[in-house]
Parts: sequence; structure tokens; C-alpha cells
Amino acid sequence: MTIRIGLCSVTFRGLSAAQIVTLAAEARLESIEWGGDIHVPAGDTVAARNVAALTADAGLAVASYGSYFRAGEGEDIGPALDSAAELGARRIRVWAGSVGSAEADATDRARTIDRLRDAAIAASERRLELALEFHGGTLADTPEATLSVLDDVRHPALRTYWQPTVGASDEVAVAEYRRVADRVSAVHVFSWWPRTERMALTERDGLWRELFAAAAATPTPPQDALLEFVPDDDPAVLAREAAALRGYRDDV
Repeated sequence: MTIRIGLCSVTFRGLSAAQIVTLAAEARLESIEWGGDIHVPAGDTVAARNVAALTADAGLAVASYGSYFRAGEGEDIGPALDSAAELGARRIRVWAGSVGSAEADATDRARTIDRLRDAAIAASERRLELALEFHGGTLADTPEATLSVLDDVRHPALRTYWQPTVGASDEVAVAEYRRVADRVSAVHVFSWWPRTERMALTERDGLWRELFAAAAATPTPPQDALLEFVPDDDPAVLAREAAALRGYRDDV
């Protein structure tokens, strides 16, 4: 299975959907994850339909819908499902609450797990799947915590994303990926170091070469590798970053 390379629309929040489509096509990317914060608000099915048409007309696929649904906070997954369906996205990114795994008490955890299970059931009824944002400040903030959430929810419609943990070395980040590899549906791609300083992908060349090698060795590799941040949020560097990402994928 060839990993599809693409772009998260949140990379360029200040640009219109049409501008993002043009940039992605010119950079020879293959897909776009459309974010629910600006470009495709949850429940705005007209916006979703329009963005779907723009994406298809440019010869690009919709990789996923990047929602901001946070399980456990009384939020309804329905609007995100509606937007994903109109976009033609099969996968929706969701968040495992808003409390880190080390800080969450039993009530926090149970509420989040229950809501994730309900959301996964609702998604599967519409032939959609969900994937956890692998992120600090949620129950999916480490490999072990993420696997625990997936095991407790116990629904085939729920998988996870992966991205490098902030501050982790290349070796640690790749080891963390390997822990969750068979449950990963997509990877968010960016080079930050030593914390959240945004660098070119090639400045963490070892990380991304090892990551793609590890992904290729997985029986079910992630479907998408999606550029999420670029240096200075600069559209002018997208083609360069896309070329680097393509090279990591194609060199395996």
C-alpha cells in the first residue's frame, strides 16, 4: 500500500480553501485534510460541499476531516459527521478529551471513553471512521495511553493518528510510532526542535527516513502522511517541503 502524501488545511489558516487547493496541486501533493476550525466548520454542509468540489476539480483527494470534537465535554459528533459526509472524507480526527492521561481521574476517563465509543458507533453507522489526535493534554498523549484508550473503547471504527511528541529525540519518536504502528491511520508531518520551533523537514532528516521505513514494514501502514506545519507558516516553502516528504515516501 502506498502512503498518500498531503496537506492539512490548518497549515495555512489565513488562506482561502481555493488558495490551499491551488498550492497543494502545484506542490504535487495528493490529498488534503480539511480543518473544522476555519475552512469547513462542523455542520456547515454547504461549505463542505463547496470545498469537496474544489478539491476534486484539482485532482486531489480528501484525506480526512480534521474536527475539533472533544469527547467527554458534552459535544455532539453529529455536525462533524455531516461535514465529513459532504466532504467525501472517510476519516474524522477527534480528540480524547482535554485532560492529559496522567492528570485525568476515573470520572474524566470513563466519560471520555464512553463518548468516544458512542461517537465511533455513530460514525460506523454512516460508514465513517474516527482517529484520535495523538496529542498532549488528552488521554492519547503517549503510546501506552493511546493504546489503552483504543482497547477500552473497543470499536473497529476508532484508530489513531501519530505525530512526533514535542521535545522527543528522533530515536524516541520513532520508537513511540512503532508502539502504535498497527493502529495508525494517518501521520501528521512536521519538524519541530527542540520544542515548537518550526524547521524544514530535512532538518530532522533522520526522523522522517526512519519513520517511513518503520511504516513500510507495518502490515497496514498509515493511509496518509500529511504536512501540518511549515517554517514561518510560509506558503512559498510548501513545494520544497512537499518534495522532501515525497522523497521520504518514495525512497523506502
